[in-house]
Amino acid sequence: MARPVKWKTPEDLQVAIDAYFVNCDAKEIPYTVTGLALACDLTRQGMLEYCAKSDAFSDTIKKAKSKVEHYIEVQLYKNNATGCIFNLKNNFGWKDKTEQELTGKDGAALFHPVKVEYDNS
Repeated sequence: MARPVKWKTPEDLQVAIDAYFVNCDAKEIPYTVTGLALACDLTRQGMLEYCAKSDAFSDTIKKAKSKVEHYIEVQLYKNNATGCIFNLKNNFGWKDKTEQELTGKDGAALFHPVKVEYDNS
């Protein structure tokens, strides 16, 4: 049996989304995806189901989630260099890279003589 629809139109859903962000701003509460879902009287899974209903619902929810994502990125840059690094690695392909150069004495090439013995018995 299909679950009853909470939001008949994307515009109705947008009203709840806008109210969530206004409430967060007024109370200085961080934006979160879970908070967004709860404000829309949905679970996170329910939000995904609404995305699957139509492009209009999908666009409405994706824009709201992008606003949450932007907020979090800004907070990372304000408060935490590690968060910035995390963002660069996960969203922009940056990687930790360590280079090691091995040399012998005074920068000479490494040379390891190998002695090979044959048993001719």
